[in-house]
Amino acid sequence: MSYTSEFLKTLDERGFIAQCTDGEALDSAANAGVVTGYIGYDCTAPSLHVGNLISILMLRRLQQAGHRPIVVIGGGTTKVGDPSGKDESRQLLTQNKIDANKQTIRATFERFLSFGDGATDAIMVDNDEWLSGLNYIEFLRDYGRHFSVNRMMSFDSVKLRLDREQPLSFLEFNYMILQAYDFLELNRRYDCTLQMGGSDQWGNIVNGIELTRRCDQNSVFGLTTNLLTTSSGAKMGKTAQGAVWLNDDMLPIYDYWQFWRNTEDADVGRFLRLFTELPLDEITRLEGLEGAELNDAKKILATEATAMCHGRDAAAKAEATATETFEGGGTSADLPSVEVEAAKLKDGLGLLEAFVLAGLAKSNGEARRLVQGGGAKVNDAAQNDIGVTLTEADIQNGRVKLSFGKKRHVLLKPV
Repeated sequence: MSYTSEFLKTLDERGFIAQCTDGEALDSAANAGVVTGYIGYDCTAPSLHVGNLISILMLRRLQQAGHRPIVVIGGGTTKVGDPSGKDESRQLLTQNKIDANKQTIRATFERFLSFGDGATDAIMVDNDEWLSGLNYIEFLRDYGRHFSVNRMMSFDSVKLRLDREQPLSFLEFNYMILQAYDFLELNRRYDCTLQMGGSDQWGNIVNGIELTRRCDQNSVFGLTTNLLTTSSGAKMGKTAQGAVWLNDDMLPIYDYWQFWRNTEDADVGRFLRLFTELPLDEITRLEGLEGAELNDAKKILATEATAMCHGRDAAAKAEATATETFEGGGTSADLPSVEVEAAKLKDGLGLLEAFVLAGLAKSNGEARRLVQGGGAKVNDAAQNDIGVTLTEADIQNGRVKLSFGKKRHVLLKPV
């Protein structure tokens, strides 16, 4: 459909929208006044990752259009574990670990949203506030009766596990009820009328909409975005080295910039629309570039996406580091670095161990394959001898540069 509200029109033009419940009514509500919408994030790790970024940007777009975003930190639901998109049960975390993760995750949202007490300022709440205090018997009687087990069994999050004969615990089976209750509680507390999320959350969102209607006769809405994969089918935010974290203490800013720089050609336009705030006509121009010029569009994507997450200065620094490393033939001091005991180099550090220490390989076996495959370099010189030992003689300007291929570089700094 054709949207007229700034919020939905922007999401539609930039490719965010997958599904929407009663889009016409939501569009009218967004034109009529302030809409309060939320997305929930469980605390399963100390940082969110690029896979979460598209939903964070939905909240950002909501606020930019003059509406009110709510970030729900899942201190309560993390104790249960969301089965959506999972082949096996999540590892249950201790309360101390959940609390620690909550603190580090909170800081992420301050880079993307404006928090405060104003009508459109974002707020952050923890669903542990209302979930931990529930009386189980009363909760089942008041809310459990609104859920059909037959229908719950039809949701993809459940069917996937059962079809693959993977166990689904009763604890996880309750997750969709708790998420539905979150929506009801947020509607009561904050007049929240919109839940957003990835398309894998569609069933959970619909449950919350129906529960709110049945309990309080209130009309609320759901909006999802597609779970992103690259044009080659790879899951967005996953690399051979693991997740692309949003916190710089878990992923160097240079590596974050490089992740976006490595975008596949076919994804440049789509990612510019989703993950930057460049004007659409400029994006159309950039995605029309061909050959070597398309690399300029990738650099712009990398710098704009990094600036939004880590700040303009950090993005410019990452771009300058990449330019010096790849185009100037230099060894920038701003490349990711790992400290190594000076005594190791004095006594002789095996090449395979060095690549593992640098994080360029996960094991000696992987490092051996890397070296034997011809992808390893020491101080920009190719090295295919797995028996080589690094010594103090390899230290240049206070560091040893290790490389895997053309794009992965780490500096070993003796301390």
